[in-house]
Amino acid sequence: MKDLRQLHHFLAVADTLHFGRAAERLGMTQPPLSQSILALERELGAALFTRSKRNVALTAFGHQWLEHVRPAVAGIAALPYIARRLREGSAGELALSFVSIADYSLLPALVRHYAARFPQVEVTLAEATSDVQIAALLDGRGHAGIIVPPDGALPDALSYMPLLREPLVAAIPEAWVDEARQRHGGWLGGDWLDRPLILFPRRVAPVFHDRITAYLERQGRPPHVRQEAIQMQTIISLVSAGMGFALVPASMRNLARTGVLYVDLEEAPMLETGLAWRGADDSATLAAFLDVARGIDIGAVS
Repeated sequence: MKDLRQLHHFLAVADTLHFGRAAERLGMTQPPLSQSILALERELGAALFTRSKRNVALTAFGHQWLEHVRPAVAGIAALPYIARRLREGSAGELALSFVSIADYSLLPALVRHYAARFPQVEVTLAEATSDVQIAALLDGRGHAGIIVPPDGALPDALSYMPLLREPLVAAIPEAWVDEARQRHGGWLGGDWLDRPLILFPRRVAPVFHDRITAYLERQGRPPHVRQEAIQMQTIISLVSAGMGFALVPASMRNLARTGVLYVDLEEAPMLETGLAWRGADDSATLAAFLDVARGIDIGAVS
């Protein structure tokens, strides 16, 4: 078939079962319509209609083929609309990665606002540490990532948008507090700083790791790391089990885990999280997502 005209001709005749009325609907005369249908039948190698002086009817083959032609033509007709939506970023895919701490601060608000504005975009979420996300973006995988930025500059190929700065707080086993009350009738004081620490491995979260260890050293309490864990949920679970304390972003208060108390720190170190993406990525869904991110006032978490 040289173009879609033959398919439109076939649909018009199939809908009206009358060559004259079909020609009128199509804005053409009957002879060229009949010739178009005959040419189509020759190309397909089968008759589409039975014809008599009084009746036109679909053949069995014509009935079956009609079931395929109608949705195909409708799909082709929708292509300009689909193209416009893809251009605008209101359709397509968005692959977003995130560090575990974002699950309790930035991520829900970003995804909620984005999905409300672009409900037809398929969002794929993947949790990963900052180093893994940066490597993936440089390798051309994913659209954007919520990361804890390194102290140095990001690679030139990546762009970055800061979104949230929040203080660290201490996550302490509630059992320690209960024990102190039973023994001394009061609060732990600063004694918990001398107890075992649960911490991110430095190889996967150097900024986070160094902020915590530097803070403890400033307090005159060199860290005694008992256990390392990559996921923030795991760290909080270990605190709940009484294995040690942890310094975590203030947004982790949103993870209300039984057996864990969150305590403010004096002169608390700050932690920043933000959005990284390839500067050369011209995906419309990414541009729309960045626009949403710029419009949300996440605010500082107290």
